[in-house]
Amino acid sequence: MADCIEDFLDMMAAEVGASQNTLDAYRRDLEQFVEICNKPFGQISQDDVSSYLTVLNKRRYATKSVARKISVLRDMFKFLFSEKQITSNPLINISAPKPEKPLPKFLTKDDVKNLLAAAHEKNDFRSKRLAVMLELMYACGLRVSELVSLPENCINFDKQQILVRGKGSKERLIPVAASTLKALGEYFTFRDEFIRGGRKSIWLFPSSRSKLGHMTRNGFFKDLKELAVRAGVSPNKISPHVLRHSFATHLLQNEADLRTVQKMLGHENISTTEIYTHIMSEDLLRVVAGNHPLSRKNSSGGFL
Repeated sequence: MADCIEDFLDMMAAEVGASQNTLDAYRRDLEQFVEICNKPFGQISQDDVSSYLTVLNKRRYATKSVARKISVLRDMFKFLFSEKQITSNPLINISAPKPEKPLPKFLTKDDVKNLLAAAHEKNDFRSKRLAVMLELMYACGLRVSELVSLPENCINFDKQQILVRGKGSKERLIPVAASTLKALGEYFTFRDEFIRGGRKSIWLFPSSRSKLGHMTRNGFFKDLKELAVRAGVSPNKISPHVLRHSFATHLLQNEADLRTVQKMLGHENISTTEIYTHIMSEDLLRVVAGNHPLSRKNSSGGFL
């Protein structure tokens, strides 16, 4: 068994160019498989592999780790079969588990508050533009592509709405908070000054550097990162999409209807929006774990 593993690792090093760290990880996975199955490779059946996966499941291995281990085994048994050390491959009908979809990342309400406060500290056009873009994205849950390409006439101040053209050129109306409308009104003064002097622009967020004539996604992304540093928020936590996730999450935390959030986000299917309910479930679990009497035993076994 050990010789088979060494031969396989030598092949991976010579023909595939696997690094030493990768080879060490392969060795650990294969030795674990041998320990659990306790059979020579030539006697391993599909049932044995299924039993091995059951053990991994009981030991609560992450889906990503299980998928990696199956991949190593698949390569190992292909190698053994090609070398005629086994007569059949027990991994042929074994499929790796599908990776779990990561839950959307979102900012805390304090993070958003600090970002907005930092954004409104400066009084130049670039700072005002960023502040309003930040407010609109968080207040309306816009996609970054929708945000940067908003036309000047997309805001209806009387009805407190914004008209957004989304995926597939589908339009949707989104309500805008009064505070955001106020910030927009103040921003237009800076925008008018910026485009004065012969320049014209149909865009809500014009840019003199962009060939498109409006702020680019990359430009907004970079400005957000710089703003995060000023606001004392980790730049690794923030991106335009995280702001969109924060909008949806905070609405649901305040008991907004899922269908309403779906319409505002522009999701065609409700199943896309339902990912945020998983976040809510995890939040509830943490609340119960931290506050419910049955979750708070003292050292003597009684309840706090």
